[in-house]
Amino acid sequence: MARRAAGSAGAHGDDFSFVSPAVKYVLFFFNTLFWAISMVMMAVGVYARLLKHAEAAMACLAVDPAVLLIVVGILTFLITFCGCVGSLRENICLLQVLAAGVLGFVFSDKVRMARGQYGSQPVPLSDVLSIVPVVPKARGKVSEIINGAIVHYRDDLDLQNLIDFGQKEFSCCGGVSYKDWSQNMYFNCTAANPSRERCSVPFSCCLQDPDEAVVNTMCGQGMQARSYLEASAFIYTNGCIDTLVNWVHSNLFLLGGVALGLAVPQLVGILLAQILVSQIRDQIRLQLYTQQHRADPWY
Repeated sequence: MARRAAGSAGAHGDDFSFVSPAVKYVLFFFNTLFWAISMVMMAVGVYARLLKHAEAAMACLAVDPAVLLIVVGILTFLITFCGCVGSLRENICLLQVLAAGVLGFVFSDKVRMARGQYGSQPVPLSDVLSIVPVVPKARGKVSEIINGAIVHYRDDLDLQNLIDFGQKEFSCCGGVSYKDWSQNMYFNCTAANPSRERCSVPFSCCLQDPDEAVVNTMCGQGMQARSYLEASAFIYTNGCIDTLVNWVHSNLFLLGGVALGLAVPQLVGILLAQILVSQIRDQIRLQLYTQQHRADPWY
């Protein structure tokens, strides 16, 4: 490597550099684009939060779409900022932060095995079987999120609109069934509930009539008190969890295409970062070799 670096330096002069300006600035503009997008995401999230009442904001903090937008925006901002500064300053640490920030959590298990944790031995069966509980855990997490959203349905207008959109689009109601809406204090079906919406479900659970000019927001009145057979004539009785799982199974190719489209820009950024890191290391070796042999009469 030292002789190759010396030959390259001698052939091109002292201004020779292994660092390609094309790779450097393409990576910089690539990160700048996503850096700007992250700032827009944070601005939109903060603006959405400021429009809400403080009481409602604190009550449904965990299921607020604006909070999710802010968190994703902050993470993207930090990672792409490291990419911008690292590419301009040719800083290996910041460029490695960029690559690790994109891949660290998504491919943690694959990276662990790629580093040779298991050596030449086959992967233990226990590690393979450990993947199986992931599906029930994911389903349980989805159930937890949906149930939390049901509880805070009236607390956040953005969350309310999101739930109504989902129930109408997927023709479903509640988590497991329409009776899950009893978890909400307004729709609770106990006799002690003084709400006018007691035993009801949101209007988005109602069977849609294409000829209906005005939406009847009271169409779900008292539906929880009816049996499945009786309620099915007026509302969707199937829960959104099973409906969502079935939709995912039916649209695997579509979801795979979307995932691939999202992954390609990330992979391009990681590839450029690794190329630039390799070039910077070659340049450092060249500079060290030059300093050590500058006094050599044969240099």
